[in-house]
Amino acid sequence: MMQRFTAKRSLQNVSSSLLRRCISSTSQTASVKDSNEFLARLPPFDYTPPPYSGPSADEILNKRKEFLSPSMPVLFRKPLNIVDGKMQYLFDESGRRYLDAFAGIAVVNCGHCHPDVVEPVINQIKRLQHPTVMYLNHAIAEFSEALASKLPGDLKVVFFTNSGTEANELALMMAKLYTGCQDIVSIRNGYHGNAAGTMGATAQSLWKFNVVQTGTHHALNPDPYRGVFGSDGEKYARDVQDLIQYGTTGHIAGFICEAIQGVGGIVELAPGYLSAAYDIVKKAGGLFIADEVQSGFARTGNFWGFEAHNVVPDIVTMAKGIGNGFPLGAVVTTPEIAGVLTRRCYFNTFGGNAVSTTAGLAVLNVIEKEKLQENASMVGSYLKGKLNQLKEKHEIIGDVRGRGLMLGVELVSDRKLKTPATAETLHIMDQMKELGVLVGKGGYFGNVFRITPPLCFTKEDADYLVEAMDYSISKM
Repeated sequence: MMQRFTAKRSLQNVSSSLLRRCISSTSQTASVKDSNEFLARLPPFDYTPPPYSGPSADEILNKRKEFLSPSMPVLFRKPLNIVDGKMQYLFDESGRRYLDAFAGIAVVNCGHCHPDVVEPVINQIKRLQHPTVMYLNHAIAEFSEALASKLPGDLKVVFFTNSGTEANELALMMAKLYTGCQDIVSIRNGYHGNAAGTMGATAQSLWKFNVVQTGTHHALNPDPYRGVFGSDGEKYARDVQDLIQYGTTGHIAGFICEAIQGVGGIVELAPGYLSAAYDIVKKAGGLFIADEVQSGFARTGNFWGFEAHNVVPDIVTMAKGIGNGFPLGAVVTTPEIAGVLTRRCYFNTFGGNAVSTTAGLAVLNVIEKEKLQENASMVGSYLKGKLNQLKEKHEIIGDVRGRGLMLGVELVSDRKLKTPATAETLHIMDQMKELGVLVGKGGYFGNVFRITPPLCFTKEDADYLVEAMDYSISKM
């Protein structure tokens, strides 16, 4: 009897398994059909990439696992092999088109392979690739002049680096040298880089290794959504005062912050915070360092993120959008502060490279010629409005924030408790990818969509992105 019962249970299990597989297969078939119908609505684009004949995604992934650092992350459960790009679109090995709403982590501001960036770079690299800044060359001189013209006041001395981390490291060192103080104040949840000084200024445990980090004090994050004082910027600023009074000698080297926290999840600073903190920092003898690595170069609808806060920094750092994908960063400051680097030798082998600075000048020209700052403001406002409409429809969307084309959508499983919906975020990202839309993620819990597309993004692109997000959340 026991044998008959076991056999019966076994048959039931097999039947259930077959049924589940049939349902799953039917569901996947329906999903593919729905996805294909949805993809037909992707805005038309007049470009077809040439056929790709290189290694497959699987082959590249195997080589990556064997030869590259295991710390390097991938965005999706099934990684994409991107082989081509044009303006706001990317193409995989099969030639499939994707709407890029991440822009290589807020880097490709002008658009992928923009001809007015590519052509001058090709002409420069054919003639001279790397002369070193110890020789005279027109590319670095012309770009530094054009870059300085974009900044207010006496901010007109430029130092070129290769990345945002390098730029922030240099800015922190200059602040310490100029003031004679060693203490730096930064904001919790901020990200400034992964070298010695910048890792200290970074205020997320996810990005901090167990190495000695001293001299940095992390103030309360003026986060209007999750912060203890809501949108009251002046209350948060008092914490900066307390840190200076009780954690330092009363004098500091500087204060560094992002106008909108990028890695931290597109977090805007509470209104009134930055101007109040600025006054406190200046009274303590410190310099204000504006980290514009992600928010600069027209991304927020202003050319610089700090412009929305009515303050003028002492030092501005930048990278990412400065070169549209070329490895380039910069620090801009006043002649007086810049003078501290003449006390010893300061040099950067590749900073100011002829090819990279040629790209940088081309980026400024494209932003102005194509009115990308105005487009970021207009399309960004339109997209933010559509995302807020989506928030009214879906309980999982806890917050929509940001400015211009630097927007964040935070997902929560409980709006009242603001419980991070981390797993759901990854799932929806994967579903949106299947619909041809690529977004990034950020925030300490990895539950925020980072929407930072090329600044040539259109309203039609914005509509498709919102429809894909709506569809993916509805089907979850």
